[in-house]
Amino acid sequence: MTTRTLNIAMIGHGFMGRAHSNAFHQVGHFFDTPYTLKRKVICGRNQEAVRDMAARWGWDETANDWRAVVDRKDVDVVDIGTPNALHADIAIAAAKAGKIVWCEKPLAMNGAEAGEMVQAARQVPNLVWFNYRRVPAVALAKQVIDEGKIGQVYQYRAAYLQSWGVDPARKGVWRFNKSDAGSGAMGDLLTHIVDLALMLNGPLNEVSALVHTFAEGREVDDTAIFTGKFANGAIGTFEATRFAIGMKNRNRFEIHGAKGALAFNLEELNHLLYYDATLPAERQGWCDLMVTGPHHPFSDNYWPPGHIIGYEHTFTNTLADFLKTLANGSEFHANFEDGLRVQHVMDAVEKSSQTRSWVQL
Repeated sequence: MTTRTLNIAMIGHGFMGRAHSNAFHQVGHFFDTPYTLKRKVICGRNQEAVRDMAARWGWDETANDWRAVVDRKDVDVVDIGTPNALHADIAIAAAKAGKIVWCEKPLAMNGAEAGEMVQAARQVPNLVWFNYRRVPAVALAKQVIDEGKIGQVYQYRAAYLQSWGVDPARKGVWRFNKSDAGSGAMGDLLTHIVDLALMLNGPLNEVSALVHTFAEGREVDDTAIFTGKFANGAIGTFEATRFAIGMKNRNRFEIHGAKGALAFNLEELNHLLYYDATLPAERQGWCDLMVTGPHHPFSDNYWPPGHIIGYEHTFTNTLADFLKTLANGSEFHANFEDGLRVQHVMDAVEKSSQTRSWVQL
């Protein structure tokens, strides 16, 4: 296969920098793509850490000025993995420079900022790293719903539960600074489960929220909870917290419809629970589907059926799908417009918590 080389500049070098670097390295090993990805330059403020990252993950060069990197003629893609406050400036500059733009979630600090990013990036291919869309079990859930297997949806229940916010040793991290992060559990966790809800069950029309901070003196929220009304008539409940003691990374949803139900938990990433209510009553019960093939999403690209995959593969799957759409000219999701829709929900949740009232989107 003849391939074109895409030179990548990655801004940021933390947790997501590792996840993205791994995807850049692995995608060509598991997927036939028309692009060869070159890890051209990695940029960050801590030069010692950037140099270590570059050496470990095979980046050609290091830099500490993202503006100079964005303007480089030998850069095709700008990948943004910085604190949230920098997303808009980098993305807008990169889009104006004609670069392909990939951005971590949340897309922006607020809806107005996200709207500016959408406008700037209309003429360039773009991506938001909502990687949980590409968990095979979640992709299968989408297929089941689109085929009408669970019928009219009555209730959508989602939660993203972590506990690291309690740890006093984490006090200095940027995610607790409002100027860097914009929000706490809302931007970090709630965005993920809202994006999945919008993908699986369609738009939300109205929300009523409670946002709370447990840690004294902390600038951002520790917990965000809201109820919502979907355009399709379903009712939704959402909870995101960093104070769920005993929970490491429990991202789960349950969807109950007239013909059946689905349930997923990220901590059991390779499994999807399915209930078929159209069967005779004596044969109805939860079915635990191990989504590793045959004929499951992405299964042909990895191992034989029953050989599980992990968290890191969700980024590789996301990247592979993006490169496919880039080659054939089709639209990729989640893109900046999807990120803007999620941000509108976040803004409504924040407003509702402040006014103690229902807020329409």
